[in-house]
Amino acid sequence: MKEEYSIGGVLFHKKECLLLKYGMGHWGLVKGNVEDEETKEETILRELREETGIANAEIIEDFEAPVEYYYTLKGDKIHKRVDYLLLRSPTKEVTLSYEHDDYEWLPFEKAIQKVDYQDVKNVLKKALSLLKEKNLFEG
Repeated sequence: MKEEYSIGGVLFHKKECLLLKYGMGHWGLVKGNVEDEETKEETILRELREETGIANAEIIEDFEAPVEYYYTLKGDKIHKRVDYLLLRSPTKEVTLSYEHDDYEWLPFEKAIQKVDYQDVKNVLKKALSLLKEKNLFEG
């Protein structure tokens, strides 16, 4: 079975987080495969820049939410692990890549309702809990 490893990001600005609409129609978070010898932090900052144009986000320490799932591509079963990190954006200005059809900044509660997969809902809930606990919301 093929293995894939990606890093994802919960990107927030003030009290809203960024959702991306993927070409297959579902709403989710920034994520991408680790390349070469990248660290998790290097991967998510590169993916964020490539997918949204945001190049100066801050990674929030003490947050990691691993997700594992299986999918099939061209008849091959693939095991995928995604480690989600938490990032603060200084801007809401987004330049979408070809990988996405749309984006929305939403309050966390609405974002949790909008994303399609339960594991992503859980990641957003965990991020929201940490942000409240550490009082990291601005504005």
